[in-house]
Amino acid sequence: MPGSKSLSQRALVAAALARNDSVIKNVLVSQDTLYLIGGLRALGANIVAAQDGFFVSGTAGELLNNDEELFLGNNGTALRFLTALVCLGSGKYVLTGEKRLCERPVGSLADALKEMGVDIVTHNNCPPVEINAAGLSGGKITLRNIESSQYVSALLLCAPYTPKGMDLSLQGDVVSTPYIDLTIAVMRDFGANIIQTGKYEYHVDAGKIYQGREYFVEGDASSASYFFLAAALLKKTIRVQGISRQSKQGDMRLLAVLEELGCKIRSGENWIEVTGGELPKGDLAFDLNDMPDMVPTLAVLAAFREGQTIISNVAHLRIKESNRLAAVVEELNRVGIKAKELPEGIMIEGGKMKPAKIETYNDHRMAMSFAIAGLNVRGIEISDKKCVDKSFPTFWEELNKL
Repeated sequence: MPGSKSLSQRALVAAALARNDSVIKNVLVSQDTLYLIGGLRALGANIVAAQDGFFVSGTAGELLNNDEELFLGNNGTALRFLTALVCLGSGKYVLTGEKRLCERPVGSLADALKEMGVDIVTHNNCPPVEINAAGLSGGKITLRNIESSQYVSALLLCAPYTPKGMDLSLQGDVVSTPYIDLTIAVMRDFGANIIQTGKYEYHVDAGKIYQGREYFVEGDASSASYFFLAAALLKKTIRVQGISRQSKQGDMRLLAVLEELGCKIRSGENWIEVTGGELPKGDLAFDLNDMPDMVPTLAVLAAFREGQTIISNVAHLRIKESNRLAAVVEELNRVGIKAKELPEGIMIEGGKMKPAKIETYNDHRMAMSFAIAGLNVRGIEISDKKCVDKSFPTFWEELNKL
């Protein structure tokens, strides 16, 4: 498996803000991470390719402003992280990206930054984002009913560089909390002092800024999921290297779902092996709020299972690389599987999949999930195979090994 996209991006941000130099090994090199690296370089971090990763000379929080627009493709994580990050600098910054990125909300993050006195303008709560930066004060911040955990991670990553530190409280609906846990782990690894003071309450000390270090990025659990899916569909044994079941990545929880669906799991220090079995029949429901990226993976598996599957508590998938709920339903219908969108998720009736050309909506997870279905059904064609470059450029090479 390539390095984790989530951990690569968090480690790169921490290293770019750090005092002194870092070496980040096993970084995922993909469209998303390259857009982020470009943005961090524009803000003054010296990032150069090194053996097995990148050498990063940090800014110690002293960011440049060279009047360049920061173009971030369709990388929602980079857009949200850098929206908070540039507030540590001074002068005008503009952050933008592809058409789809400019449809993805940042309103709650912008409101939190306004509470700290930031002069920030969005367009209908979406990018382009314009910021007249003059530092970030920190202090007490409350986020309510957030549709993306990336807002939380963006604020936390910057918190050590605020004069007041930060006391961040989340109220109402909170989604994708394992990603917040990953952010906290990386911050601590780079020397920040962050304490969880309540279930959704976090305190970050001021002045305890990141220190350069050597950091190894573990394999990507989301990328591994497609090969776990292949094992489940083909009723074969597949071993995935470079990843541990003890990982804190939230998508690793898919393995427990697969066990419920008849798979056997073995694991070692640096590998996981999945053996597919008979899929149980009947009606089942799964709450994937903490691992929304696994919805297309599980939806494809559900299409081959006799019975109804409800995937719930994932309304926030409508603001991903595509409207992922609508896209999954549309493509399942296209291949002859009965599926419909629900207010908070999707319903799938298992059946017999037929050949079709799959539209990807420029969404890497759509392409990879339905490609695995093509191992079981002749005539599945993926219309845009390049979209996997966003997170897993070597996906087709790895798939070919099967």
